[in-house]
Amino acid sequence: MIVSKIIPSKASELFGAEISWFAPICDGDDDFLGTRNEQYKSNWKNTAEIVRKADVLGYRNILCPSSYQVGQDTLTFAAAIAPQIKKINLLTAIRCGEIHPPMLARTIATLDHMLQGRLTLNIISSNLPGTELDSVARYQRSREVITILKQAWNQDFIDFHGDFYDLYLPTAPVKPYQQKGGPMLYFGGYSPAGIALCAEHCDVYLMWPETREILKAQMETLSAKAATYHRTLDFGLRVHVIVRETEEEARRYADQLISKLDVQKGTEIRERAQDAKSLGVYRQSQMRAAARSDHFVEPHLWTGIGLARSGCGAALVGNPQQILDKIKDYMNMGIRSFIFSGYPHHQEAQYFAKWVLPHLKTISLPKIYGRIPTTLPDTPLGKGTRF
Repeated sequence: MIVSKIIPSKASELFGAEISWFAPICDGDDDFLGTRNEQYKSNWKNTAEIVRKADVLGYRNILCPSSYQVGQDTLTFAAAIAPQIKKINLLTAIRCGEIHPPMLARTIATLDHMLQGRLTLNIISSNLPGTELDSVARYQRSREVITILKQAWNQDFIDFHGDFYDLYLPTAPVKPYQQKGGPMLYFGGYSPAGIALCAEHCDVYLMWPETREILKAQMETLSAKAATYHRTLDFGLRVHVIVRETEEEARRYADQLISKLDVQKGTEIRERAQDAKSLGVYRQSQMRAAARSDHFVEPHLWTGIGLARSGCGAALVGNPQQILDKIKDYMNMGIRSFIFSGYPHHQEAQYFAKWVLPHLKTISLPKIYGRIPTTLPDTPLGKGTRF
């Protein structure tokens, strides 16, 4: 195992990591990539079962993504599943600009109370469906939304005057359950404007899989940028996983996943996503192009996944010890949050939980940082005085 100096991060001294799974609510589940098996349709029955199973298996968080394609609405899904889970956090994606910020703050406060503080937020800045803004404008809109949310969580009034929003409102109606800064903000983006936004305002910088040296360089860039705002970030990795009892079995299953893939169909699947033209997706394509003919770009990092999906385009592939060593190497770099997934998601969540999860110390970042109060908070949706 390669050991390197931990890149400065908020959780660099923590022993353990937040191990999360993925809820494929945007039509992103199948047993063969590029096929459309009705058994894995992204409907309520299938995806709710994945979340409930992840909760029971011991995952600490689960990403509920957002995309304008066939599938389910993120916030609606999160609200429906909230009463059915007991321990797991929900990493709920919000696409900045979709909902008027004060009403978004109210939605977040409602969901946070339903979950008793087990809410985390994935900040999305891609274009709204049917619209086109340049990168700088999109991230400025996100900056304004985040600023308004933070005012709602930490002040008595929203008092904001920007390029997109001009607001003065009392914040009592939108107070969340979490009292020390509100829900944690997770963010993934690669443009200079996105990096600046994350460094200034967000808590966890999420990366897609790349070679370890490229990941290390990206972490150093974000750490240095955050320091200019007198802040430190946590780092996360969103990556698929294929683990089997032997490496040979894992590699055979990886090959099986793409054995029915039509190249043209794979391209169609990649390009229909809302983020298909983003810098992050381009970097995933570059990684795939640099891989060997067997689609491995470095030991146990397989890029075949990216042949038929946009966004996160690689998987960790190997036996339990190999996968565990790979994760611990990432932890030695300073990564403290992992969002795993696999095809099909219900099956692969169980394999990972059986062979890898028991050997990792898992943590909940909101709990570690004291975001979740020990008693019902003094908020209008909690034990606060009725207005």
